[in-house]
Amino acid sequence: MLAFIVRRLGQMVPTMLGVVVLVFVLFNWVGGDPAYLLAGKMADAAEIAAIRRQLGVDEPFYVQLWIFIVEIVHFDFGLSWATGEPVSHIIATRLGPSLAVLAPLTVLETVTGIALALAVAFVRGSLTDRVVMVACTVAMSVSILVYIIVFQYGLAYKLGWFPVQGWGGPRHLALPILIGLAVSLAPTLRLFRSFVLDEVGQDYVRTARAKGVGERRVMWVHVLRNAAIPILTYVMSNLPALLIGAFLLERFFGIPGIGREVILAVERSDFPVIKAITVYVAAATMVFNLLTDLLYQAVDPRVKLS
Repeated sequence: MLAFIVRRLGQMVPTMLGVVVLVFVLFNWVGGDPAYLLAGKMADAAEIAAIRRQLGVDEPFYVQLWIFIVEIVHFDFGLSWATGEPVSHIIATRLGPSLAVLAPLTVLETVTGIALALAVAFVRGSLTDRVVMVACTVAMSVSILVYIIVFQYGLAYKLGWFPVQGWGGPRHLALPILIGLAVSLAPTLRLFRSFVLDEVGQDYVRTARAKGVGERRVMWVHVLRNAAIPILTYVMSNLPALLIGAFLLERFFGIPGIGREVILAVERSDFPVIKAITVYVAAATMVFNLLTDLLYQAVDPRVKLS
């Protein structure tokens, strides 16, 4: 396993280098001259030149690329162009609120999705199964904006169960998590149900039934264990999204998370913040892919890492 981990880490280096070069080209070449964005429409040539020197964009491209790589190695992306705050401090302070919402949301979505998928698969082909699938299709067709508006109006404004805005205690977390669960549960249930049904028709399931194993044990032990690999792949592939948060939820509820910060950075053309978050998400994606491969063997000992 150690050799596998070392080899995968070695493969990450050129991949990460490619991501860094791509991000650099997109923001420093395709994105245009940031000095014009910061100087404003009324700035003269001397002011623009001064801003270019201050940002270091008057240097040759290879020098700027090397500076960018050094920043990544030191986890220091300089200062925000909009606020003057260190980018590393922005990410560190915004990550907590995003995780406070999305970490419990991910756990609830996964556990609830697995339980409902097994329950629906248990009555597969019945009227209940068809009704649930139709309800999921309808739920997936509704925009998240509709969920936010309806839940805010009904549960927060009319009933007063939750605060609409602000950031503080658990009461401010409950409604965004509830909305996120309502939005994500339908596609998750449909996907997990398909994973479970793929296993239900396998030979080992028929063998277990032929030996007299009860249907509940077949579903919760035999089927779930083998369906865990695609479920694990789906969940782990979504984990990097925890770093950027749920954009609309954070924006509508005033949550000072990374998702809201990304929106503000785009609106302000704050390239250092956007580049830093892009690089971090790319690195997290590769790390979570490695963890997924390692967890495969923990879930199913038959999987060999090579």
